[in-house]
Amino acid sequence: MFKFITLSALLFAVNTNAKILTKEVSYKVGETSYKSAIVYSDKLKKGAPLIVMIPNWKGMTDESLKKAKLVAGDKYIVMMADVYGENIRPKNNDEAKVAATRMRSDIPLLRTMTNKAVDVLKVEGKKLGGDSSRVAAIGFCFGGGAVLESARSGKDLKAVISFHGNLNTPDIKDAKNIKSKVLVLHGAIDPSVPKADIEKFEKEMNEANVDWQFVSFSGAVHSFTNPTANRKGRSEYHPLVAKRSFKMMNNLLDEVFKK
Repeated sequence: MFKFITLSALLFAVNTNAKILTKEVSYKVGETSYKSAIVYSDKLKKGAPLIVMIPNWKGMTDESLKKAKLVAGDKYIVMMADVYGENIRPKNNDEAKVAATRMRSDIPLLRTMTNKAVDVLKVEGKKLGGDSSRVAAIGFCFGGGAVLESARSGKDLKAVISFHGNLNTPDIKDAKNIKSKVLVLHGAIDPSVPKADIEKFEKEMNEANVDWQFVSFSGAVHSFTNPTANRKGRSEYHPLVAKRSFKMMNNLLDEVFKK
């Protein structure tokens, strides 16, 4: 864990005098209640861009909150989004698989909940002095697939960035709706993403003339940004790839958020 934090400190260059604040935000969609967490620095400048972060299939965990804070640094307002509902907090991989599978089997629902998170952040971020015209979405594993679906729905985002996320979608023609720049950061030997899905994704992006990048990192499998991932050959933390991928994220965010 110390190694991860040290690398992240290098990546995000957080003001050591700043305090990262956390604000819980509750909202409803239909009869279901959701509770997300917004993080931001007390030294944040007015007009900061906004980032929705969809975590991995474990959802709202302390580990994901730490990651959201590191992404926020003293530059961004970040919302770690609850897309399962406040009463669904997976305690293990089996429970996480059930929750994620339910969402992945209902793409309209997944898009609705991800887009709702964007809408909530625009409102709440503006209250905190953020710029609701500059919004991006990032996601990890399950969350990577979720933000790609948000883009395919036509959500107005500056950038969508997927870390080791799934790529498949029911209808590749939906890519014509994409308005954002797309960056996919992928482990070259990730066993959870079939080669056929990569080929379909590239075809999908090209045919829709999307501004996209697909980066495949050698030696990396699934969950390469997650310091707790330790399933050899399947889901493993890779410090160097994590560092490189976050730099690529930051480069794209700097580009799309530039005034």
